[in-house]
Amino acid sequence: MPTLFEHAGGLSALHQLEEAFYASVLKDPLLQPLFGREQPQHVDHLTAFTAESFGGPDRFSRELGFEHVIAVHRHLKITEAQRQRFVELYMAALDTAGLPDDEPFREAVRQHVEFGSRVAMQNSHAERDEDLYPLHEVPHWQWAGDEPDNQ
Repeated sequence: MPTLFEHAGGLSALHQLEEAFYASVLKDPLLQPLFGREQPQHVDHLTAFTAESFGGPDRFSRELGFEHVIAVHRHLKITEAQRQRFVELYMAALDTAGLPDDEPFREAVRQHVEFGSRVAMQNSHAERDEDLYPLHEVPHWQWAGDEPDNQ
């Protein structure tokens, strides 16, 4: 069975996904405040993170590390409405980017984004390190129904 990374179409396809997603959040009144002004490196970081999560190259961990993810979410105070909108826009970006639309792939992506957005929301409210979600590395996501293998 191919990895999610391979099934998605590799780096190029995931880059298109993250471009479509990022463009949508910058225009969304609920999410734009979390993302602030346009940051050219954001799409590259999102692409590297998703690629690694889906079984592709480990560039995100080597170049940025998971502590970067924690730092950028810390103190954002993400609301449940913002988290849900994030998931909605991410799933819509799959269509915009032309990624595979088979149900097993879409469900795996949805589970990945639901999980990740919950981790980000918890970390965004953490006042102390003890309040952070215990995951401190890029999760290696599998097909739907599987938990990340490094949780």
